[in-house]
Amino acid sequence: MAGGDTIFGKIIRGEIPCDFLHQDDKCIVFKDIAPQAPTHFLVVPKKPISGLSKAEDSDAELLGHLMIVAKKVAAELGLTKGYRLILNEGPDGGQSVFHIHLHVCGGRQMDWPPG
Repeated sequence: MAGGDTIFGKIIRGEIPCDFLHQDDKCIVFKDIAPQAPTHFLVVPKKPISGLSKAEDSDAELLGHLMIVAKKVAAELGLTKGYRLILNEGPDGGQSVFHIHLHVCGGRQMDWPPG
């Protein structure tokens, strides 16, 4: 099943309508439905990798592509003062959809430490 059997797989297959900020042959980008910052979007690979711990060495190029796309979309959305990339891994890491994805948050000062 293309994209896997998660909400992200359904978005990738067009089963759930979505206004994409970006899409290419490797990933999709869209706004988070529960934003944690004035600008909050997700970068989701089309390949269904359940989490970073399940990624293989052969996924390195894809994972790098996600970061480059995050940078480009952040620039397009005017995040000139910075932003935060977040990748939640596993239940204790706050992962709720088991299809790897990057959160990109910006538009305000990000506090440290997070969570």
